[in-house]
Amino acid sequence: MSVNVNRSVSDQFYRYKMPRLIAKVEGKGNGIKTVIVNMVDVAKALNRPPTYPTKFFGCELGAQTQFDTKNDRYIVNGSHEANKLQDMLDGFIRKFVLCPECDNPETDLHINPKKQTIGNSCKACGYRGMLDTRHKLCTFILKNPPEAESGSASVKKEKEKKNRKKDKENGSGSGEAGNPDNIDAPQAVDGDDDDEDWAEETTEEAQRRRMEEISDHAKNLTLSEDLEKPLEERVNLFYNFVKYKKESNTIDAADKEILAEAERLDVKAMGPLILSELLFDVNIRDQIKKYKRHFLRFCHNNKKAQKYLLGGFECVVKLHQVQLLARVPLILKDLFDADLLEEDVIFAWAEKVSKKYVSKELAKEIHGKAAPFVKWLKEAEEESEGSEEEKEEDDENVEVVYSSSARELKVETVKPDTPEKEEDDIDIDAI
Repeated sequence: MSVNVNRSVSDQFYRYKMPRLIAKVEGKGNGIKTVIVNMVDVAKALNRPPTYPTKFFGCELGAQTQFDTKNDRYIVNGSHEANKLQDMLDGFIRKFVLCPECDNPETDLHINPKKQTIGNSCKACGYRGMLDTRHKLCTFILKNPPEAESGSASVKKEKEKKNRKKDKENGSGSGEAGNPDNIDAPQAVDGDDDDEDWAEETTEEAQRRRMEEISDHAKNLTLSEDLEKPLEERVNLFYNFVKYKKESNTIDAADKEILAEAERLDVKAMGPLILSELLFDVNIRDQIKKYKRHFLRFCHNNKKAQKYLLGGFECVVKLHQVQLLARVPLILKDLFDADLLEEDVIFAWAEKVSKKYVSKELAKEIHGKAAPFVKWLKEAEEESEGSEEEKEEDDENVEVVYSSSARELKVETVKPDTPEKEEDDIDIDAI
């Protein structure tokens, strides 16, 4: 979904649009951070480098920022909501994008490193002025001028050098520069340079390159549009993505791509359910080993994803009930041994029969077949807890004894004191 660059303008036909910010919180504790997923697209709409608004957020929030330009990852440390960052972006747009005269965002920044000033020019109304450099971001801008600005300046210098060189070849010296007639003639003759600049390559290689650039740009534009779709549509998009990878025989090495697509569509937790449907069949035990890496990317330390994996497992058993129902405990053990399921998740699943994925009757049968495995798992857990308690008791009964004659400390096991039995009362009359 796109919004107006100047959000104070409520006109729905306002020509200057930008994608709405998409923020994603990653990590926990001190390592928590907010990744601005579509910062590159937002920055393109504002005609500013993506590092500028990201650094602006860091200055306003008092947080550190990180830029990974190769992977288009722009990060602000800490947990921040997308709406909060969107409101903050309005402040950046007012100070560093909108023209002070006409409020249009068609502005360019001009850096003067010698004078340490930042100029601002508007293509819409012709305004030229200076920015207030008291904001902390201005220091960053002065150290990191826009690439487009430096690129255009270098192009202009190269053109000027070419023109000077050709002027000398045509006999127009510096002394003749004052006469406009002498200058105009060679410029008219040398109009080929302008033709070269305006010309466009028509080779197949150039056309293919341009089409790739267009398709990459289209992918970035669909990023925000897909996230606005309902959950069901996003799940279908992810399903079709995985299905395509499987049919094209590229799924074995596509585990990272599949995870990235799930995160892009915000359906990571449901990923194992779709993967189970597409990757598992009668040979599920072998396929668990084959696609272990794919499932681990979703299920590692993610209990919600593990619950969806159990749902996918039930669906596979339903499709191949005759072959797989008797193997339920073995399949569950394979999933547990592959670290795809944690004990707590299995115990919680075993306590309640659900008809979310299969019928109540089949769910009861699956739980009945799984009962021996669940029982074994509980006993194994109790045994491990018992052995740990015994070990602690043994450690408590160990004493370090110091002997003056010995060269080393001796470790002796001390038996716990047992209360002595009291002597029976003696009856004096019986003597």
